[in-house]
Amino acid sequence: MMSLTMAITLMLGAWLLAAAAMLWGVLRISRHHRRAPHRPAATPAENAAAPSKAPRRTAGAQ
Repeated sequence: MMSLTMAITLMLGAWLLAAAAMLWGVLRISRHHRRAPHRPAATPAENAAAPSKAPRRTAGAQ
């Protein structure tokens, strides 16, 4: 039968291993994520040529 101290130590070790794996995954994704180049703001002429969108409805509107 496993002692309580050993069980707690193994649970803590498993928790730390899972936390380290999650942190490694997040850091790996953030390092490889490439941001798209920033587009300059549209000029008023481009805004006038763009089709207008329908107004957004709020969550409570029926």
